[in-house]
Amino acid sequence: MNSNKKMDSKILDEVLDKMINTVDGSKDEIFQIGEQSRQQYESLVEELKEIKFQVGKVIEDGDKLEAHARFARNRLSQVSKHFREFSEDEIRDAYEKAHKLQTEHSMLQQHEKQLRDRRDELERRLLGLQEIISRSEALVSQITVVLNYLNRDLRQVGILLEDAQKKQDFGLRIIEAQEEERKRVSREIHDGPAQMLANVMMRSELVERIFKERGAEEGFKEIRNLKKNVRNALYEVRRIIYDLRPMALDDLGLIPTLRKYMNTIEEYNGNTKIHFQSMGDTVETRLPSRFEVALFRLAQEAVTNALKHAEATEINVKVEITKEMITLVVKDNGKGFNIKKKVGNKDKKSFGLIGMKERIDLLDGKITIDSKEGLGIFIMFQVPNQQ
Repeated sequence: MNSNKKMDSKILDEVLDKMINTVDGSKDEIFQIGEQSRQQYESLVEELKEIKFQVGKVIEDGDKLEAHARFARNRLSQVSKHFREFSEDEIRDAYEKAHKLQTEHSMLQQHEKQLRDRRDELERRLLGLQEIISRSEALVSQITVVLNYLNRDLRQVGILLEDAQKKQDFGLRIIEAQEEERKRVSREIHDGPAQMLANVMMRSELVERIFKERGAEEGFKEIRNLKKNVRNALYEVRRIIYDLRPMALDDLGLIPTLRKYMNTIEEYNGNTKIHFQSMGDTVETRLPSRFEVALFRLAQEAVTNALKHAEATEINVKVEITKEMITLVVKDNGKGFNIKKKVGNKDKKSFGLIGMKERIDLLDGKITIDSKEGLGIFIMFQVPNQQ
């Protein structure tokens, strides 16, 4: 049995390493997008500086040319009024000078307009690149957090498997479930934020073309779509991080994090109403880290089961913390199940209940489950408060 447990742990580590490598590769791709955008940004900044200098010089030259042209026009006006007093060469010279200066001034105005258009275009592109750089930095930071949590939380499973001789079957189930979860997370990152950022890059080039070919109105419309894509990418990354482990758990504690998580899940699912209630000493209470993580996971697993398997439209989550006991209750109005058949069964559908039982055992707590087919599920976790 010891040999089998070591093999289980080894397989888990190998699968975990593959997933970490996949996520890390996605992080590198996003980092490259940010670096390319930053290099392009610096290049455009230099070009914009030169364009602004040229605009200033053209304006200065234009003012001088305008003064000369004004003088030439006045001279031409005098010649026209008193043309009998001037020779034919003098009249021709006045006309030619006025026409030449007027032509040069028109060309200079056209050049100034081209420079101003290029300046405005560069400024718009710089704004878009700033947005991409900012978002890519945020995504890289958030994916780094994901990798840290994967290394920290999931590797603890391997340690538990090595220490628990009675959990060989449970360990095999964990490996299978974790592998599927890693594939899901990897697929979500690849199909979600990574694809969205690639689309952002393509659209940023499209914006430039639209401004040139269709005008400012269509261009700004495309910019709004671009911003929407970036916001969606950021939302997807935040949702993935929340599914793994919300950052607020370490900073704010169990109750604020659960409340925010329930609001997020309710918003994401849309059709299910989730009510969260906290009682007792819960406002500023901080529990040991392993308790907060375990209780969060229990609530997460119970709510996930209610959404995926019970098809619930209403879920009630209640936490009560006293000096002696921590109580977590999750109740839904889903389709329920036959407890005797489900708990005694070892198929994939009962794996969530087995996982919750194993986690609550590690905290020296107990789990109470009450359900009937068609009448929803009531789950209560009770853990001694060991502060």
